[in-house]
Amino acid sequence: MAAPGKMLVRSKSGLRTVSLEEDVSSPFLLDEPPWIPDNECSSCIQCQKKFDWSCRRHHCRRCGRIFCSSCCDNSAPLPRMSFVDPVRQCADCVLKTKRENDFFEKYVKTLINGATFHVKRMVNNQETLDVSVCKMSADQRYITFEGGNGLEPINLTRLEGVQIITSGADAQGNTVASGISLKFSNRQGDLQKLQLSAPETTNKRPCLLWIAAMQKAVKLLYETRGVSATTPVTP
Repeated sequence: MAAPGKMLVRSKSGLRTVSLEEDVSSPFLLDEPPWIPDNECSSCIQCQKKFDWSCRRHHCRRCGRIFCSSCCDNSAPLPRMSFVDPVRQCADCVLKTKRENDFFEKYVKTLINGATFHVKRMVNNQETLDVSVCKMSADQRYITFEGGNGLEPINLTRLEGVQIITSGADAQGNTVASGISLKFSNRQGDLQKLQLSAPETTNKRPCLLWIAAMQKAVKLLYETRGVSATTPVTP
């Protein structure tokens, strides 16, 4: 699935690259926040310093709140709001942004490249097993399946629950992931469930990296909804 067309727009916060079709934009994006009006804030939200001719107001581009220059002097890329250049952010927001940028820089490519899984599901009350290459689409909206028999793409906005499947612990006592279970609503609104497991006969590393990246993606999506992202389970 190709990424949607985009255009450059200039807002009061900076230059942004936005989708030509709002309903096909990446679910990882955030809307640009409204700015708190200047006349509603007489002092810095962080340090309470009064604003005057020598202490000017500065809006954080991520939260829209008003700070003095000292409390809002961070500049960082903000891809979740599609800004072309780094933008001014307060201390709290820049920490969130840097954690999220780590996802875009390290994990999106892993998800788009995909990995080969055994995909277990129920069809007509019977359990079926397919071998499929699972990928995130280029527009970051779907999980797609190459090689699966009749497996439809999963819209990431329709994910209802995610569980990490574990298979014991390694020599250091760390829990080892062996798969991931996805619960979602299909296009008809019916609740479905797929279980993706790393095949025993292949190199599991790409699968484990994909699962780890998927955990990061779901956490990012669910944080915006205010719900818990994942629950580890054993088979």
